[in-house]
Amino acid sequence: MEPWIEYTLPPELVAQEPLQNRADARLMVIDRQQASISHSHMRDLPHLLQPGDRLTLNDTKVIPAQLRGVRTSTGGRWQGLFLGKVGEGDWEIVCKTRGHLQPMEAITLEDRDGKSTTKLWLLERLEDGRWLARPETEVPTFDLLQQIGRVPLPPYIRGGNMVDSDSQNYQTVFAKRPGAVAAPTAGLHFTDDLLRAVSQSGIEISAVTLHVGMGTFRPIAVEDPAEHPMHREWGEVSEVAARELNETRSAGGRVVAIGTTVTRLLETVAGLQPEGTPVETRLKRWDGNTEIFIRPPYEFLGIDALLTNFHFPRTTLLLLVQAFGGAKLIREAYEEAIKEEYRFYSYGDAMLIL
Repeated sequence: MEPWIEYTLPPELVAQEPLQNRADARLMVIDRQQASISHSHMRDLPHLLQPGDRLTLNDTKVIPAQLRGVRTSTGGRWQGLFLGKVGEGDWEIVCKTRGHLQPMEAITLEDRDGKSTTKLWLLERLEDGRWLARPETEVPTFDLLQQIGRVPLPPYIRGGNMVDSDSQNYQTVFAKRPGAVAAPTAGLHFTDDLLRAVSQSGIEISAVTLHVGMGTFRPIAVEDPAEHPMHREWGEVSEVAARELNETRSAGGRVVAIGTTVTRLLETVAGLQPEGTPVETRLKRWDGNTEIFIRPPYEFLGIDALLTNFHFPRTTLLLLVQAFGGAKLIREAYEEAIKEEYRFYSYGDAMLIL
């Protein structure tokens, strides 16, 4: 495999807030054929693509999955993260507190004002620090999370502590399907006006769904990436979206993935087809869990261009970008981004790899 892309980032380049107008974010444009790097802005995207291309967006919706409360028996502080529903009413969570949690222990959950609400019973300890839990309420899960949950910001944004504006800022304007515990951050740069301008330029738009999980940001702690336990995420490509994407390629257009999450999903589906399947018919209707780990060397079958944010070193996200753009060119791009003081990570700037 190509060497790791390592870099040292000045702390002031970690974006703590999005720009007032999302489309004003800077956009580094990387041309793989020319091995060139140029600088633009997200608002210029309609002019950087071609009529007949197709943006593919991830319409997952971030749920307020961060939980806070106290251990009912001791009053000790407790923090948790909702990962998903299990069966009819149980939850899968990760959590932390001082001391050792025990099965059948109760947590008193608190709302965003610190007021006690319902109890959450820890039923069973699972693998990887996860717990099976059950809320003591008849309120539907997503309704309850809307009442008491907090935006699950990554720790590099204000230590993970949300402010009211994050409820809107850490959500794409096209979010529809609740289920993500982290935002598909490349999509955060879009505004309704920008999407309208894209469409008016003859560029088509499709949506797929991949519910982003907590494992997406997990650093690779081993020297051989092949030994890294890849996280699992649920996704869906509808029959309509698959047809639209195939038709775009049949007509000579490019599938432009908005983010690594879209890339993982489309590559999962494209990779399921028999070897030799024409690229114009590779995408099919599909839903399920994907654990695809895209790293060099890798042959991309589902996408033709990628718009993505800047990522941490030693992450599966950066390895995916390295596989698509080439290690040498992406290394140069990151060096250029730091030199030109691009804003990094979830609320930061972006790059378009063509």
